[in-house]
Amino acid sequence: LTTYRRLAEHALDDLKPWLAPMGPGWTDEQALPGGDIPGGDKDELLRAVQERWPFLGLAQAERLAHAYGSRVERVLGAARDWPGLGEDFGAGLTAAEVDYLCGHEWARSAEDILWRRTKLGLVCPPGTTERLEAYLQGRGQG
Repeated sequence: LTTYRRLAEHALDDLKPWLAPMGPGWTDEQALPGGDIPGGDKDELLRAVQERWPFLGLAQAERLAHAYGSRVERVLGAARDWPGLGEDFGAGLTAAEVDYLCGHEWARSAEDILWRRTKLGLVCPPGTTERLEAYLQGRGQG
């Protein structure tokens, strides 16, 4: 992602003559969404996720902590158990995560969610895409 930041800043530098006055680049000093982990301690974040949502298995807690960082709370919310995360689409993808992706990361299709946002398309069981598309249709997304 750092490369994309640099490319974007270079593109803006090239456009400066045609845009309103801009300050200097700032993205190299800014954490990505969810990257503002206190102390930068990813292990502590994982421990906190496991403590707050003990119903998650280690692999699921690791995946969510790695994918969402400090925003993992927005994904898991007040869930007290696995069913509290809503429909389970397989491979650990739940309605709570899908709702977060649609509401905060502008995901709009099953393909977007499974292949670009989560990469869970690599491990999802057959029928996941269709079930997810039906869910998105019900949300008015698909």
